[in-house]
Amino acid sequence: MKNMLKVFFGTLRLLLLFAGCTILFYYGIMWINQEYENYRRYDEPEGTAVKAFQPFGDEQNGWFTRLLLFYQNGE
Repeated sequence: MKNMLKVFFGTLRLLLLFAGCTILFYYGIMWINQEYENYRRYDEPEGTAVKAFQPFGDEQNGWFTRLLLFYQNGE
C-alpha cells in the first residue's frame, strides 16, 4: 500500500511538472507572437536604403529576352 501511494504521488508530481512546463511554453510563445505582431516590416526603409529591384529602362525588351535572362541567371 505504501509503495502504491509513492508511485501515485510520483506520477502526480510528474504530471504537474509537465503541465507547468507546457503552460510556461505556451505563454512564452504567446509573448513572442505579441512582440512580432507589432513589428511593422512593410514600412518604407529610412536612411540610405537602396531599392533592390530596378526594372529595365528599355521597353523594347520583350518576353523572349526576359525568358532568356531567366534561363541564364536562374531568377
